[in-house]
Formats: sequence, structure tokens, C-alpha cells
Amino acid sequence: MTTSTTSESSAATPLIDLQALVVAVRRRRRLWTAMALLGLLIGGAVAVLLPPAPAAVTKVLVAHQEDQPNDTGTLIRTDVQLLGTTRIADQALRSLKSPEKPEDFMKDYRGTGLSNNVLQIDVTGATEAEAVARAKALAEAFVADHAKRVRDIADAEAKGLIAQRDRMQAELADVNKQIGGRSPDSDPKASASTESLFARRAELTSRIADFSQRSEEARIGTPQLIAGTQIVDGPRAVRQSLPKAAVTNAVIGCVLGLFLGLALAAVGVVVADRPVLRRDIAENLGASVIAELPRRSGRPWQRRRIRVARERLTTSLARTVRGSAEPLSLLELGCARSTSVIALSLARAVAADGPVAVIDGLPGPQLAKHRPKPGDPTVVSGERAATLSPEERRIGVGSVAPGTAWTDLQYLGTQTVLVVRAGHGNAAWLHTVARQLADQRIPVIGVVLIDPDPRDRTDGTLWDGLHTALRGRSETPARHNGTSGRRMERLPVWAAQGPDNDQEAR
Repeated sequence: MTTSTTSESSAATPLIDLQALVVAVRRRRRLWTAMALLGLLIGGAVAVLLPPAPAAVTKVLVAHQEDQPNDTGTLIRTDVQLLGTTRIADQALRSLKSPEKPEDFMKDYRGTGLSNNVLQIDVTGATEAEAVARAKALAEAFVADHAKRVRDIADAEAKGLIAQRDRMQAELADVNKQIGGRSPDSDPKASASTESLFARRAELTSRIADFSQRSEEARIGTPQLIAGTQIVDGPRAVRQSLPKAAVTNAVIGCVLGLFLGLALAAVGVVVADRPVLRRDIAENLGASVIAELPRRSGRPWQRRRIRVARERLTTSLARTVRGSAEPLSLLELGCARSTSVIALSLARAVAADGPVAVIDGLPGPQLAKHRPKPGDPTVVSGERAATLSPEERRIGVGSVAPGTAWTDLQYLGTQTVLVVRAGHGNAAWLHTVARQLADQRIPVIGVVLIDPDPRDRTDGTLWDGLHTALRGRSETPARHNGTSGRRMERLPVWAAQGPDNDQEAR
């Protein structure tokens, strides 16, 4: 029975791992907290350095001829748009005797419909007095313009009705003339025509009276509309509080900065593809996570926890070194200083069993410039490793960062422990490290994770990879399944993706 590793892996792996995304974004909290703090400071600074201009406000009650109880605010929105026209701005500037252009003045005020009939006008100016004067001029210009529009509409309607009445009066005069020219002693046909003329005269008389009444009513409601449109809240300066403005702007800036920081962190996490969870790091490297070391902390209550974790790791690695005749190497990725400290602690732990030397293969000065203390092991460079005595135990320290001389790693140790900082290398580079170590036939017996996420609850153990894991060294040989003596082995992610590795062993 065979199965396709690639198809199962692709089916089980989601397009975006939300857990890994949340953890990675939380680890980049310095970015989004810095962005939020920057937005907070910028918002507060803007309120202090660029205070709002002096402002004034006034309210106008607007009466409409078409007012309806169920109006949705269409009429007041029309008034708001009319307020923002050059005609009203020009009238207000004329009353102020200001040479400013109406187009420029329109940028300094705005209208807001508070209800179906109440219009609020907000105006800014160089001083509070100027802002109040501008608000008063705008309100009066709007009221005058509204009254003129109402009056013009009423006059136009009345003129139209009067014109219709005059036309019908002329037609009535013609009918009366025809009626007066008929003789009383006429034939029946002439009598019928006379009756139709009388009916037409009655109809015209009625319509003329109706048009006269409607023309009078058209002007009756105009004074009410004009009187109903008035300034109900006189122009007054708006008192502005600098602390309130600073707090408001700071909160807005903080929210915007936080949102921008979270967005940048999320995009950076997706683009960079740097595994953070122990599960993903173990799968990409093809080796189990055997220990974790939190990053250095200045908090006293965390120092003891870090020290205990470091001592436990040193004891475990020392047991491995003592139980194997092959030299061990520590290869770092993004944590050279922590790796050098681990190597020195491990060398001190096994120094009681005999002489031990640390082979420095790090590109940096972490071990080269180390000041030895009494009881510290000997630190030699990679070039001097051949001069060491065969009886002297060796612990190699190197790097698998980009630019590594892969062929030199086997001289540091024939088996290795990877010391990896969480979120440092991307998935492609972790694949490269696993592939290169496999090509050099250097088994990875475990991964030490530096700076893990404290809320990570994923499993970093490869349960079917006992051929290199530390826990497999103390177990009995692999169990046989039936007549088959082959042992199930886990292929690393990079190995399972090749075209020649589509099938797992039976």
C-alpha cells in the first residue's frame, strides 16, 4: 500500500495558517506598538502645533412651501448645497466689504442640516470676531436669497395665472359680443347656437374667477414663508479646548497608527514566510525541537527561569556527548551569541570527564574574542582543529546562515544540534539547511529553539523520526511489522516535495 505524501501534505496545509499569522504578528509587537505610539504623538503634536482656526456657528430656520411631515431631508439638503454656491458667498462678502474671492471664501464655511427645517452654518476666520461677522453675513445672505427665491416663485406663478385669466377674459368678451349680435326671433338652429354661447360664457366666467382666486392665493403664502425663514440662533464663537483637541487627535492617531502597524506586520509575515511555531520549524528542518530557551530578559523573576532552562539543556547535551563517540557540533541560525554561551556551558559540563576543546567556526567574534575564565575550555579556530590531540573531546560551533561553507561543517562534528531563533529564517532557507546537512551526511539530532512564542502550544516533535532523535537513542531497535524489517522514517518537507519522493515506504 502506497500513499502520496505530496498530495496529503497539500490537502492538509491551509493556504494561510491563521495561528501562525497571529503568533508572528504578536511577535512583531514592537512594530505595531511603535506605530501606535508614533500616531499618538503625531496626533497630539498636530493639535498643539496646528491648533484649529477660530470658528463661529449660527442656526437658521428655513420654511419651505413644499414641507411635508414625511420629508426625508431632501429640502434641507438642497438648502445646504445652495449655501455652498458662489452667489451666496458673493453676497456675504459684499456685506462684509471683503475683497476675498467667493471660491476661496467657500472653503472656510460649511452647512449642516440638523433637521428638515434647521440649517447650521459653521464658519472659520482669522479671529473670533471675524468668524462671528462671517457667520452673520452668511446667515443674512442665505435668508435674503431664500426670501427672494420664494417671492420670485410666487410672482412667476401669479403672473402665469393672471395671463391665463386675461386670455379667458378676452375670449369671454368675444363670446358676449357674439351673443349680443343675435336677434331674439331666430330659427331653432340659431337658438341652439345661442344656448351653446351662453354655456361657454358661464364656463369662462367660472374659470376666470378661479384663476383670479388662485393668483391671489399664490401671493398669500409668500409673507408666511419669508417671515418663517429667520436666524433662530445668533452667531457666536465656538470655544475650543486645547486639551480636548489634543486628546481627541491623539486617540485618532493612535488608532490609525495601530491599524497601519498591524497591517504592515501581517503583510510582512505573509511575504517573509518565516516559521515561528515549533511545529513548522520542526517540519521544515526535519528534526524535533528538543529544548527551548527564552530570550534574555531584564526582569528578575524571569532570569531564574531562563537559567534553569539553560542548565537543563546543558545537562541533556552533556549526556548526549558522553554517550556517543562521535563529535558533536552546534550550528546556529540567527542566534550566534546564545549558541556560543551554550557551547561554553556544555564544554564546562563535560570537562570533568577529560580534556575538551571548542572549535570556533562562527563567522563573528562571539568566541574569537571570548575572555577565558578559570576553568573555561580551550577555544581554537577551525584551522587549528587538526592540531588537537585525538584523546581530546571536541565540540564544534558553526553557523548555517546564508554564505555558509557547507563542506566545512563536517569537520566541526559528525552529528549536530541546530540552534535556531524562532522567526529568523524563512521556510525556503530552512529547507536548504536540511538538504545541505543531509548531503553532508550530518544527522540533526534535535533543534534548540531560541526566543519561542510563550503561547505556542503546537507539537515540535517528529514522532516517526527516531533514527536521529535523542529519545530514539535510549529505545530498543525498531519494531518489525510482520515479515518486514524496515522501519518507518519521516521524510523532511524538502525531501517529500521532490518528484522522486512521491511515495512513502510501505
